[in-house]
Amino acid sequence: MLKAIAEILTVPAITLGLVALLGLLLQKKEVTDVVKGTIKTILGILILGAGSSLIVTNLSPFATMFEEAFQLTGVVPVDEAVIAALVDSVAAIGRMTSFILLFGFLTNIVLARLTPFKYIFLTGHMMWILAGALAWAFHDLGVSETYGIIFGSIIHGIVLVLLPAISQPIVRKITGNDKVAYGHLTTTGVVASAWVGKVFGIIEQDSEKIKMPKKLSFFKDTAVSVSLIMFIIYIITALFAGPEVVNPLSDGQNYLVFSTLNALGFAAGVLVLLQGVRMFLGEIVPAFRGIALKIVPGAKPALDVPIFFPYAPNALMLGFLFSIIGMIVGMLVSTLFGTIVPLPSIIGGFFTGGIAGIFGNAMGGRRGAMISGLTYGIILTVPVALFYPLFGLEVYGVEGLAFLVPDGIIVLALIKLFFTLDIPIIGFIALLAAFILLSMFYKKKTSLES
Repeated sequence: MLKAIAEILTVPAITLGLVALLGLLLQKKEVTDVVKGTIKTILGILILGAGSSLIVTNLSPFATMFEEAFQLTGVVPVDEAVIAALVDSVAAIGRMTSFILLFGFLTNIVLARLTPFKYIFLTGHMMWILAGALAWAFHDLGVSETYGIIFGSIIHGIVLVLLPAISQPIVRKITGNDKVAYGHLTTTGVVASAWVGKVFGIIEQDSEKIKMPKKLSFFKDTAVSVSLIMFIIYIITALFAGPEVVNPLSDGQNYLVFSTLNALGFAAGVLVLLQGVRMFLGEIVPAFRGIALKIVPGAKPALDVPIFFPYAPNALMLGFLFSIIGMIVGMLVSTLFGTIVPLPSIIGGFFTGGIAGIFGNAMGGRRGAMISGLTYGIILTVPVALFYPLFGLEVYGVEGLAFLVPDGIIVLALIKLFFTLDIPIIGFIALLAAFILLSMFYKKKTSLES
């Protein structure tokens, strides 16, 4: 039963549909409004997911082309693949992951109710990744399953309320309100990158107010601009890779035609995704307000990356492009450590590199978006290589893969640091004390601002 509930929490459409249903019921809406709001929320998430899948499908061949074109070799940082491998290889990790996911989410709700961190984290796959990483960490440290679940669930809940709080000041600048929050395990990397963008950027030069000559005014259309940028990137990469690399990926289709269609398919995915975002936000925010007022007054939903794409599409593309450059720089820097060389994550570059661009634009205009994207690309690669030896994933049969998300790496490194003490409970108490002190500081800070 608990496993089934835990699995439901990893399906965003179902989870958020239930959130919308509960919120509308708490507001005592009419039956027609409840049905409409619930279904449109689920459909919005499914449309969003379809757009994401279309983007991933059209980017996957590009990743192979990119590696071959520029002769890159190394490990592939994919968190989902790492957690899936760990869960499959050790039954105890699988059991702990399910319980930590469930009780961690409940801890999130309790902490949002009792502490100044009024955020409910609703990005299902990120919650699952964090739960799996915590389960593996405590198993690797030799902590019993019972204590691993207890420690992991509390840390899980703490992380879920802290991360949105870190990014919320910038989110308010982006959205112009305080209705939603950023719920992702890239928060520290994105926020740090945005602050670097602020230092070197010019806030008045908003990327969304770029003045185009009349002949180039078509660039203001998101569909056209994304299509053209991806066409250029895809064609250049295809030319460097050559037909001998691309043809096996294209099932015999001309390699330039294949590249063109994938570039346009990517743009189509972005348009589908944005439509899903609009439908989803139109229903979930009012519904969530009902939950917040009844259960956690003042709470905000912390949502997935694409929610913020419509606010600054130009900054999104700048962040994406410059994060790829940053990842290449980070890859070259990683060769100095003598550990592993993380390959650039093209998909991560678009989704979270794009967010770094949006955050950077909010802090430092279009130059801030570029610098933030570049910085984030470095953050997305160098720590992967730096901390890889600390985790020892090869012992579990995980070869050629590495953890990617900055927040996950930070949490795992801290656990390794604190819980290698002779008595694990000391490390847990130390982390708990740090959270209590941080809560007191945050409450004082927010009260002064208000």
